[in-house]
Amino acid sequence: MKTIDAVIEQVLANEGGYVNNPNDAGGETNHGITAAIARSQGFTGPMRAMTRDFAFEIYRRRYVIAPRFDQIATVSMPVAAELVDTGVNMGPVVATAFLQRSLNGLNNGARDYPDLTIDGAVGTTTLAALKAFLARRGAEGERRLLVLLNALQGERYLSLTEDRTANEAFLYGWLARAA
Repeated sequence: MKTIDAVIEQVLANEGGYVNNPNDAGGETNHGITAAIARSQGFTGPMRAMTRDFAFEIYRRRYVIAPRFDQIATVSMPVAAELVDTGVNMGPVVATAFLQRSLNGLNNGARDYPDLTIDGAVGTTTLAALKAFLARRGAEGERRLLVLLNALQGERYLSLTEDRTANEAFLYGWLARAA
């Protein structure tokens, strides 16, 4: 079974090293961490010099612990892995909102568990809904939930390219994460 550390390692492998692509609205990055995020986490050196270990800890704090995806991992590691990956690219609030929307759409008209408020925050009701869904639908339900999360991720990527044509340079690569 995958661990949160393994999920972060996969994110680091996907993100690669130092990049400063003028078409990227996020600007200069290293290990997938933008300069703005690195600075907010106390990094003061040149972005090229940010270590992989420093990036790993940023991922752990900002994209696992802060959004409570570690709590999701206790219920479903595959769902947690998907949320971490989506959260890295789109922000944890967006990733959590995708989960909440998906669980609402899969709750059988609120007969299996109550509808969730789409607030982008993992709390006790989101965790309870995920547990109830998986208890009712099992491994096949988990697989279908992941398909729906990936569909929402893909739609968001497409919307980003429609809103900013410079993002078209990244769409093909982004879709590798949603496939």
